[in-house]
Amino acid sequence: MSPSDASPAPAANGPEAARPGQVVTRFAPSPTGYLHIGGARTALFNWLFARGQGGKFLLRVEDTDRVRYTPEAAQAILDGLSWLGLDWDGDAVSQFERVPRHRQAAQALLDAGAAYRCWSSKEEIDAAREAAKAEGRPPMFVSPWRDRTDGDPAEPHVVRLRAPREGEVSVDDAVQGRVTWKADQMDDLILLRSDGTPTYMLAVVVDDHDMGVTHVIRGDDHLTNAARQSLIYKGLGWDVPVFAHIPLIHGPDGAKLSKRHGALGVEAYRDMGYLPEGLRNYLARLGWSHGDDEFFTDAQAQSWFALEDINKSAARIDFVKMEHLNGQHMRAATDARLLEAVKALFAAQQKPLPDADRMSTFAAAMPGLKDRAKTLNELTDMAYYIFANRPLDFDAKAAGLLKGDAGPMLARLTSQLRNHSVWDEDALQQAVRDFAEQEGLKLGKVAQPLRAALTGRAVSPSVFDVMSTLGRDECLARLDDVSAT
Repeated sequence: MSPSDASPAPAANGPEAARPGQVVTRFAPSPTGYLHIGGARTALFNWLFARGQGGKFLLRVEDTDRVRYTPEAAQAILDGLSWLGLDWDGDAVSQFERVPRHRQAAQALLDAGAAYRCWSSKEEIDAAREAAKAEGRPPMFVSPWRDRTDGDPAEPHVVRLRAPREGEVSVDDAVQGRVTWKADQMDDLILLRSDGTPTYMLAVVVDDHDMGVTHVIRGDDHLTNAARQSLIYKGLGWDVPVFAHIPLIHGPDGAKLSKRHGALGVEAYRDMGYLPEGLRNYLARLGWSHGDDEFFTDAQAQSWFALEDINKSAARIDFVKMEHLNGQHMRAATDARLLEAVKALFAAQQKPLPDADRMSTFAAAMPGLKDRAKTLNELTDMAYYIFANRPLDFDAKAAGLLKGDAGPMLARLTSQLRNHSVWDEDALQQAVRDFAEQEGLKLGKVAQPLRAALTGRAVSPSVFDVMSTLGRDECLARLDDVSAT
C-alpha cells in the first residue's frame, strides 16, 4: 500500500466531509477528568475560528488510554462543552474505535520506507541511552534496526518513524512563527507498540487528516509534537495542516495554573454562578485581543477572531476581571434569560426550586437585582428576601436595627400602610417620607429598620423596590411578625 492508498478513510461516526477550502478545526480532549479551564479556552478558540470562517468545529474524544478512560469522564467533557455553549458539528469521534485505521496508516508508512520495524528490547534501549549520556551525547536511542531487514515479523516488535538524521525540521506556526529543530535531535518515535496499539503521535495525525482538519489550534506544550507529526504527514504524502500553538494560562502570580489558581472544571465556574456567555467572553480575552475591546458578543468575537492576534506570551487568569465581565453580561441579559439561568443553576446544584409564586416575584424583581450582581449566586443571594420563609431569621446588624424604639415606630408605620391601596415604588416612597416627617425623623431612620424588618438584613436593594416586589400582603405580614416579637 502506498501513502496515497491510505487517504482518506471516513472518521467513524464523524461529520460529513467539509467543502473544498472550508476551514475545519477540532477539539480533542482525553477523557480522564473534567473539562478544565485551559481546555475550555482551547475549545473556544477552535470554535470561534471555525464559526467565524464559516467552517466546521469537530470534536474527537482521544480515548485510547483504556486504563484511565471512564465513560463518566467522557460525559463530563461533553456536558462541559454543552454548558459553555460550544456546539460541535456531527457526532463526537472516538479515537479508540479507529485503531484499525491507525494500523493501516502505519503499514502505509512501512511500505513507503518512512517507517521501520524495531525488535530492540527495553534493556537494550536503556543501555544505549545510558551509554549516550556517558559520552556526553543526548540520551536518544538510535535503533540498530533502522537499516536492517532480517527481523522476524512474528516476534514482538514496534514500528518506528524513520526521522531524518541530517538537516533541520521546521514548522511554520500561525502563532509562534517559524520554529526549527535540528534533525539529529529528533528520535525515531514509536508509531505502533508491540501489542499493535497506536501511539498518540500516529493516531492524532491519522484522525486529523481523515476528519479533514485544516487548522490544529492547541496549547504550546504540543509545539515539539508538531515537528514530529509533520514528518508523519509527509511520510504519508498528506498535506500538513496549519498549526497554531497558543500559550498556556498561568495563575495571577505568573506561576503555572493549578487548582489553587482556578484550574477547575467548567462545572465549578457554573456552580459559582457564571453565565456561559460571560465565561466565553473572558476566556476569549485570555490570550487574544481585538484592540481595546473587553465586552463583546459571540457574533463579534467570531467576526473578529484571527490567529495572528493571539498573544505569544502566557496569559494570566484574573478573577476580578472575570467577575466584572460576567456582571456586564448579567446586565445585558434579558430578565427571562437570567430566570432560566437561575433555574438551570438550581438544578445543577441540586437545590429545590422555589415555588411558582416566589419565582414569579423573583422575575418581577429582576430589573432591580441584576444591575448589582456579578454572578448568578450573587443575584439569588440578593433575592434572599424573596425566597425567605416567615418568620425571618435576622442577621446581627438587622436585629440591632430593630431594637429600642424601632419596633413601636414600625408598628405605627404599619398601621398607616394598611390604608394604602396603591402599592408601587413611587407611592410607597412618598408614604414613608410623609411618615418620617410626621415622626420628626430623617428618612434613613425609618427606611433602615423597615428594610431589616422586611428582609432580615441590613443591606438590600432599595427598600421601596423590596416593598413593591414583595407586595402588600407579604410586607404587612412581615411587619406584623416584627411587631409580635
